[in-house]
Amino acid sequence: MRKKKIEEEYNKKIQKLIELNKFYYEYNSPKVDDREYDAIKNDILQLENEYSYLKNKNSPSLNVGFKPSRNFKKVSHRVPMLSLANAFDQNDLNNFEKKIMNYLHQKDRLEIEYSAEPKIDGISASLSYKNGNFVTGLSRGDGKEGEDISENLKTINDIPQKISSKDFPDDIDIRGEIFIQTNDFKKLGNKFANPRNAASGSLRQKNPLETKKIPLKFIAYTFGYEKGLKISKQSEFLKKLKEWGFKTNPLNKTIKGIKNLIKNYKEIENKRGNLNFDIDGLVYKINDFKLQKRLGNVANAPRWAVAHKFSANNGISKIENIEIQIGRTGALTPVAKIKPINIGGVVVSNATLHNEEEIIRKDIRVGDTVLIERAGDVIPHVISVDLKFRDNKSKKFVFPQNCPSCGSKTIKEYNFITKKEDAVRRCTSEGFECEKISIEKIKHFVSKEAFNFDGFGKKIVENFWKLKLIRLPQDIFKLNYSVIENLDGWGKQSVANLKYSINSKKTIPFEKFIYALGIRHIGLENAKLISKNLISIKNFISLSKTKKFNDLINIDGIGDTQINSIKNFFSNNTNLKVLKELIELVNIKDANPSKSNGLFSNKTFMLTGKLEGISRAEAKSLIEENSGSIVSNVSKKLDYLIIGEKPTKRKIDAAKDLKVKILSQNEWLNMLNETR
Repeated sequence: MRKKKIEEEYNKKIQKLIELNKFYYEYNSPKVDDREYDAIKNDILQLENEYSYLKNKNSPSLNVGFKPSRNFKKVSHRVPMLSLANAFDQNDLNNFEKKIMNYLHQKDRLEIEYSAEPKIDGISASLSYKNGNFVTGLSRGDGKEGEDISENLKTINDIPQKISSKDFPDDIDIRGEIFIQTNDFKKLGNKFANPRNAASGSLRQKNPLETKKIPLKFIAYTFGYEKGLKISKQSEFLKKLKEWGFKTNPLNKTIKGIKNLIKNYKEIENKRGNLNFDIDGLVYKINDFKLQKRLGNVANAPRWAVAHKFSANNGISKIENIEIQIGRTGALTPVAKIKPINIGGVVVSNATLHNEEEIIRKDIRVGDTVLIERAGDVIPHVISVDLKFRDNKSKKFVFPQNCPSCGSKTIKEYNFITKKEDAVRRCTSEGFECEKISIEKIKHFVSKEAFNFDGFGKKIVENFWKLKLIRLPQDIFKLNYSVIENLDGWGKQSVANLKYSINSKKTIPFEKFIYALGIRHIGLENAKLISKNLISIKNFISLSKTKKFNDLINIDGIGDTQINSIKNFFSNNTNLKVLKELIELVNIKDANPSKSNGLFSNKTFMLTGKLEGISRAEAKSLIEENSGSIVSNVSKKLDYLIIGEKPTKRKIDAAKDLKVKILSQNEWLNMLNETR
């Protein structure tokens, strides 16, 4: 049974790797970052190492890359293009060297010299030269067979078509990396996701004239098949490549000792943001060709080389500018426009600086070299500044005291709970008087949780604003479709779809309408609470007429902060105009009054952990249908904590301390069944 489970897990990982390879090599669109890909690959190799019965023809121990595309002729490599084992820290490098010593039967008596070469994140290619003439160029493919992309490679200026040097071998395959420099990639606009995709996509053009339009570069670093090469070291070979007319990496070095490799690694990582090309680590090769030959290969990787990868979630870059973005609620957010850098397979060109206090605390300035972190789906942000690279003439960044959009005064509000000023500075403009706030408010209005118009996203809002087609939310229901039909990217069908989408959403639940208005501090949950209490839009509007805003304090979950925001909303004439016109244009459905006599009447519930056979949304709906309410925090007001699989321990402990009744899913369902 255990053997079967291990085989299932192994084959599952193999299939996942096949899928990832297809997206990376064939579609030029990586689904995961390098670190996650390497982890899956290493898991497979480790399973094979532990269980000898595990075998699969698609294993990374037997294959490199992905099968060649059908669009190009397949050609066998005269010498396979192998992959490299990965190292991520000093311990990995120590183990790498230890294995070499063991294989050579040496016990620390041999001081190994390495050729340390930055690993450019591009597309590998193998160029065959015979009698000094470039005859064939192949992609890596699966390592055994590549695609014949000779005609496309001939359009790259860095690749010599003829080499007349007397010491150039009669027959040799020169191997290297095709890539695009960062500044050239910027000029391509949004055609490609990142420089590597741009290089790969360009090389796969069927028409070489299309490839020629892309400023591809080539850096040479090794050879495959050779006849007549009279060189004994990798460092000597790299020098010869330059003499023969090839470009080589200016950061190549020969180094002895793991500690010195680490030192060089850190130096290169610090320079990474100032380079004009993407690198994702360094490659260490034993410099001596005789030792390389002795060591040979293991499966599909050489014993004498390893790739030392950079961290997948951070990188070094340079701040080119600091811009202030203004959100829907007037919050001013500083954003660093950085020199584009590839972090974990994603090209990052913006990094949030959070707020004014963060800039002051870290003393972040335009022109600074900084460490950028991108973890998971979190917005990239600046971790620290490397002061060694700071220009003596750099000046502290001065946060604007007036809104860059409308010129209104900016303030930091006083928080009565913390007894401190908020860290966020805000534009004091209310309603739609500030252009940037207006655009963000309309984006909110059309968003998924609000009106949710199909095909009406943020980019369309920005475009329609520039064309003066919209200025206020109600303008969406008065669009001039004949004008839109003549815009680039639009036609009769797309306009008809947009019109249908807008018309189909003219009826909206009361709670979603309140949320769509974008009142500060009124999220969807608060909008639900208000709608259930007020029932109709008529009662909502009457708040301003009767000045009975404080009646809202009786709604559990609504406090002074929310009430003051609603007051401010109604005190603005533009907001009143928006509200008045929207009521005439859309049908706002009354909320269903809450049951007051249900099983869970006046009882509050909270959910933690995964429920079996029922979604959390359905569970919440069942509680609300039976007059109960859902809360988001454990407090004295909580009556029941329902726990599913893998609940949050902190919530359980807090519930026990407050003597809140804890229910299993079955116990809660038994309570519910009493009504059925």
